[in-house]
Amino acid sequence: MHKWLATSLQRRLSVVVAASMIVPMLALGLFAFMISSNITEEKTKLTGSDMLKQMDANLRFMLEDIETLSIFLIGERDLQTYLTGPEDNETKRTELVGRMTNLAASKPYIANIAIYPERFDGRLSTATWYENELPSAAAEAIAGGVKTWSGVYAIRDYAGMEQVMTLFRPIRSIYDFRRLGWLAISLDERELAHNLESPEFGQGMGKVELVGADGTILSSADKSRLGQPLDVFAPGLFALIPGGVAAADDGVEPRSSRVYESGSVIYGEEDAKSTVLYRREPLTGWMLVGSVPYDQYQAENRYILTLTVMVVGVSVLACTLLIWFTVRRITRPLRVLTRHLSRIDPERPLPRFPVTTDDEIGRLGQSYNMLGAHIERLKREVIRGEARKKEADLRALQAQINPHFLYNTLSSIHWIALMSGERRIADMVEGLSDFLRISLNQGRDYCPVEQEVAHIRNYVRVQSIRFPDKFAVEYIVDEGLADKWMLKLLLQPLVENALIHGVQKREGIGTITILIQAEGKRMNVMVMDDGLGMSAARLEEVRQALSLPAAERAENTHIQTVMPGIVLAETAATAAAAAKFDAGYGLRNVNERLLLHYGREAVLSVDSREGEGTQVSFSIPIMEGSP
Repeated sequence: MHKWLATSLQRRLSVVVAASMIVPMLALGLFAFMISSNITEEKTKLTGSDMLKQMDANLRFMLEDIETLSIFLIGERDLQTYLTGPEDNETKRTELVGRMTNLAASKPYIANIAIYPERFDGRLSTATWYENELPSAAAEAIAGGVKTWSGVYAIRDYAGMEQVMTLFRPIRSIYDFRRLGWLAISLDERELAHNLESPEFGQGMGKVELVGADGTILSSADKSRLGQPLDVFAPGLFALIPGGVAAADDGVEPRSSRVYESGSVIYGEEDAKSTVLYRREPLTGWMLVGSVPYDQYQAENRYILTLTVMVVGVSVLACTLLIWFTVRRITRPLRVLTRHLSRIDPERPLPRFPVTTDDEIGRLGQSYNMLGAHIERLKREVIRGEARKKEADLRALQAQINPHFLYNTLSSIHWIALMSGERRIADMVEGLSDFLRISLNQGRDYCPVEQEVAHIRNYVRVQSIRFPDKFAVEYIVDEGLADKWMLKLLLQPLVENALIHGVQKREGIGTITILIQAEGKRMNVMVMDDGLGMSAARLEEVRQALSLPAAERAENTHIQTVMPGIVLAETAATAAAAAKFDAGYGLRNVNERLLLHYGREAVLSVDSREGEGTQVSFSIPIMEGSP
């Protein structure tokens, strides 16, 4: 992993930037999830408390209405008259029952209104109950003569079983406060249970029950729980609710529990864990108890977790792509620059680095381009300096030779040879004179193509006398190139190389072919021979020698004293040294001059096969006049 990172700046930057962005993003996602989970729980509590508050308002309305109705009835004048009479008056009783029935029918939550007289037997009731077992709390209330609410109990009428809770209140005379009987107003548990139903409580997973001050369940959607202590189904829950034990054990008046009006507690452990909300009714001391299982939170938390993971995942993916794109965009110029530097060819100019920005990388690229331009300028100056040095040496050598003296001397030798009848000597001296005149060319570097070809003819004229019946030369020259200009003394070293190292060493007469043709705007020159050729190894050595820099081509051996293209002296010692001298010297000389004057597109191309011959060619631009 370390090696994988160490070999790429892009990878290191990507890992560092990704870690600096993704790690905080993951931490933020975890923090958001935890906060959302807490908010979900608090929201559920707040929503549940609001629902309990609304349920409590409805319950209080019923209780207060029953309380008001009971006060109205016990003070009703006709009822007072009926109860103070010596015996049951059927007419008044019927009239009172009718009024009570109308009152009970107007309020759906009232199951029955009943009056129990003390002076005579009988009961005034708005409902026909076949079975009516008063709870013990009612008997105690009657015995104590105080107002009280009973627990939930069952009654049976023509419709079946029904659960009710009853308010018992003594009826006293409005004149002497003497007790005349009892008023009982029964509250229908079904109406209470309907009030406790809410599909939105706990997202449909919660339930609400009405619990009495003693911990008994008074109203619930599950009718099997009615009348049972809450601790039977949730042991210890009633004790967790503040004020629950005090109200149940100490017999505190209901109104004394107002300090514990509402709140929440956590009940249970692990999978059975739930949040319990409670709200106490101050009129009766009853409590609305709602429970929300933690499964509901877990379901919402799973949804939040899934949503958080998706958001964080998409964000991480987007950040990763953005980081990859940004880092790649930043490091791409560096990779290009590295590629340029790693592929530097000493023979070619430094490739130009494209600068598109003004930042540090752009300025680095500008410096690289300036360095490349400076190096290229220095190379050109070195090449020009070397060329000027060679030209200066050539001109110094030419200056040492007095052309007129040489021409006059050679002319004298020519006429002496003619007068002596030495025709071959005369021809050889004449050819050498013409050869020398073209070689010197009045110090100019360029000459017409026809003059360069004439120079070869004079060279061949001299060499044919020296090596009679050893070689023949064929000229294939495009006539349209005769007056075009080219660098002088390019063909003679190639012809000499073909003659000495190729044709001369074979048996019989060899042929040297000179081909000069036009191709577009360039002039193609080729010198071919059918000599011994070169082996593949020797050919590779020659090609490598041609590709070496000029500084590595210098030889610390003085073999010959020459003027370009002319052997002035050749002794036995120099001949022995020449045998050891690299046969590619003339090729390298021509190749270097082509490179200096025409560039890399004009360098020599050498091809040879052992026993078949050698082919040397080059291509130069066509020049209309002397540069």
